[in-house]
Amino acid sequence: MHTRLFYVLQSMVPFSFALDKDTPTLFLKFTKKSQYSLVEHNATESQDAPIPSDAYTINGLPSDVYNCSQDGTYQVKVKQGKTYMLRVINAALNAQHFFQIANHTLTVVAIDAIYTNHYDTDVLVLAPGQTVDVLLRTNQRVASYYMAFTPYHSAPLITINANITRGLIIYEGDTSAKPVMPDLPAQTDTEKAHRFYTNITGLAGGPHWVPVPRDVDEHMFITFGIGFTVCSNFSGGCTGSTRPLSANMNNESFVLPRGRGASMLEAFYGNNVDGVYTRDFPDEPPVEFDYTNPNISNEMPFAFQIAPKSTKVKTLKFNSTVEIVLQNTAIITTENHPIHIHGFNFHVLAQGFGNYNATRDEPKFNFRNPQIRNTISVPVGGWSVIRFQANNPGVWLVHCHLETHLPWGLAMAFEVENGPTPSSSVPAPPADLPKC
Repeated sequence: MHTRLFYVLQSMVPFSFALDKDTPTLFLKFTKKSQYSLVEHNATESQDAPIPSDAYTINGLPSDVYNCSQDGTYQVKVKQGKTYMLRVINAALNAQHFFQIANHTLTVVAIDAIYTNHYDTDVLVLAPGQTVDVLLRTNQRVASYYMAFTPYHSAPLITINANITRGLIIYEGDTSAKPVMPDLPAQTDTEKAHRFYTNITGLAGGPHWVPVPRDVDEHMFITFGIGFTVCSNFSGGCTGSTRPLSANMNNESFVLPRGRGASMLEAFYGNNVDGVYTRDFPDEPPVEFDYTNPNISNEMPFAFQIAPKSTKVKTLKFNSTVEIVLQNTAIITTENHPIHIHGFNFHVLAQGFGNYNATRDEPKFNFRNPQIRNTISVPVGGWSVIRFQANNPGVWLVHCHLETHLPWGLAMAFEVENGPTPSSSVPAPPADLPKC
């Protein structure tokens, strides 16, 4: 997968920790012949489950776990007694991953390019698009140590590529014959994944810190998950007897407005959204039910599992504060969904399993030093509460970062109104903007 994805912490701000060397960024990717086109075709045409990848790679190299790439293992050479920074990015399309380096503790110092309090851990967990910056202290004996990615498989009923990939940390002067391999977690270890995702806290008062806004203007409760749709593309592989997969947020399955004469942002700028999108995305689901009941698909009629296709947005006033409860559902199956909001970072106030309950869960909100992210992995069969300030005008997509789920419809958009000044308003499109 030839993805270019670069991010760095603000270089003008000194690090809040001692550092001997800033190492290359580590990109986890997957590989497959015509990778993205296959995933996109599978999601939009056949509407079937994702095609498993052929291999995972670190910085483009599949590693010695695959027969065809015995010499294709990514290596980092280090000196004993030093401190290195690793920037780890999950650029895989459809899988979350654990990351571990044999015999070494990693210190998390930033997530999604925002500083955190230092958090020591032997394992990282990253959803697609998430980033983690860690300090690696080379305090072990001179040897070679594998760094390895293995999938976090939150929905065991769904087929994935369960293979691992690995690279090498090679100490200067190493003459050992065999690298040390980490004891990787079970791929279904939700407890370990949840512990990592929830134990990190933000560096309150540090560089680029933004306090939690306390007065909320918009409260939203958004359910999301996988469902079915009516088979409408018989040439794509589905038949009248099959059940093509779909996805939704608050029972609305999002459709990108292709072929409607204008993009959503153009329609917003020209104040002519008719036929492109509507401004009626609901603040809550149309029906309240036992969202995480594992038997819900059997207890409700099949029509309950089908959401209408639409292109709906939620309109927000400039600078308004929005709080969202993101509630996973168990229709078809529960799964850890990484939800990404374009255009904004947000505070993660709390997370948990089961159905969100305000009376029980609001006292858990962390207003002092919550994580700040742009992609939140909502726990499998659980919920997350996030809060942000809508200070970026325009139309911003909200969607699951598991690549197949976006074309299925697990998305919505925020339409943020212009502010009072030219600098807080959407500028005119460039003259050479391609037409949809």
